[in-house]
Amino acid sequence: MLPLAAIERIVRRAGVRRISMDAVKEIEKTVSELGNDVALESANMAKHAGRRTIKKEDILLASGKA
Repeated sequence: MLPLAAIERIVRRAGVRRISMDAVKEIEKTVSELGNDVALESANMAKHAGRRTIKKEDILLASGKA
């Protein structure tokens, strides 16, 4: 679980002026789920490559940024 204050800071940096605490909590839940999915997929890619260490490239591939 990510700190809600950190999520709120990210949202504010994105230009949002007003956001309910329920919305902040929902963003945290969504970000955590996405992070778990990327971590799992990254681990699978590293394992497929014969490595036990996840590299930046694995994360980029898993997140669709490569």
